[in-house]
Amino acid sequence: MPITRVIVIVMDSVGCGELPDAAVYGDEGSDTLGHIADEVPLRVPTLRSLGLDRVARINDGASAAVPRHGGTPRGAFGRMAEASPGKDSVTGHWELMGIVLDKPFPTFPHGFSAEIMAEFERRIGRRSIGNVVASGTEIIDALGPEHMRSGAPIVYTSADSVFQIAAHEGIVPISELYRYCEVAFDLVGRGLGVGRVIARPFVGGPGHFSRTSNRHDYALDPFGDTVLDRLKAAGHPVVGIGKIEDLFAARGLTKAIHTTSDDHGMDVLLQEMQATDRGLIFVNLVDFDTKYGHRNDVAGYAANLERFDGRLAQVLPALKAADLLIVTADHGNDPATPSTDHSREHVPVLLCGAGATPGHDLGTRSTFADLGQTVATIFDLAPMGQGTTFFPAR
Repeated sequence: MPITRVIVIVMDSVGCGELPDAAVYGDEGSDTLGHIADEVPLRVPTLRSLGLDRVARINDGASAAVPRHGGTPRGAFGRMAEASPGKDSVTGHWELMGIVLDKPFPTFPHGFSAEIMAEFERRIGRRSIGNVVASGTEIIDALGPEHMRSGAPIVYTSADSVFQIAAHEGIVPISELYRYCEVAFDLVGRGLGVGRVIARPFVGGPGHFSRTSNRHDYALDPFGDTVLDRLKAAGHPVVGIGKIEDLFAARGLTKAIHTTSDDHGMDVLLQEMQATDRGLIFVNLVDFDTKYGHRNDVAGYAANLERFDGRLAQVLPALKAADLLIVTADHGNDPATPSTDHSREHVPVLLCGAGATPGHDLGTRSTFADLGQTVATIFDLAPMGQGTTFFPAR
């Protein structure tokens, strides 16, 4: 039966073991799923039924008490290596949709230059504080009180190519914070090639600050045609759920829906499966990364995996005969390591539904772009420049 709808769910940061070049990135030994399973008995029967325990080390350590999936996985399974240099969400998502970078986005381990910061402050009309590499929650805790006294926005970066601006919603209105980000994007995005500028609004008081769902990402335009662009041009519906619109600079989508949590994202997915009966539905679930990976919260990460597993169990019976579901990730973020940054890891790729032969091992793919090439093949689009379709070996 021809496949008429593809649903891609990206579990943001759910890596399954270091890449061969992980040491170059300071990530030697990283294993997001494996290290979580070492500490928490992962009860993810739906993901196991799709073959996750065939590609991720989730049957060792604390999870030894959790039974393996006994039968043949209900679809095809494998893992993918990232061919692009880098380990950020833009790089990962672009590669999933067919663009393999030949050089990484620039990073700023010592903060941004005095000249850039002076021009940023001149354009926004006020001074800023921070301009360091930092964890988002930690820098808000450290500089939030000063920000509330002075109104100066908090600027910080990370191991990724990002310029992040945090501000209290009661001190700097959301519209003003977004204006600051637009200024920064013109300076460092268009000017320096930085991958993303991110608005990081928060609320609360000293000792009790928390970030809100009014985050907004400003990303560079993809450096070439993605599968999203080609699908849209060919007249297929392309629905982005979560931060997909931000990561692709609003390109290649016929509909975009932002979400407030992973649960909300799964609610929206189920709604869109009723509303959109063909084309591509592309979902990013970011809580794994922002709420748990970056905060080194192993128990929280494990609980979110189990919540997602329960929601995925609701999706499977909603699949139609001509649907293909693909569950994957965009990088790692091992919460069991001292680092709070992303990690350079393989990602799982689990296929279920039309075209996915039960128990077929896809092996280790050399690029995330194999997923994009597969989508292009399904919809009879011109081949992408990178990647090999999953399907010749069906």
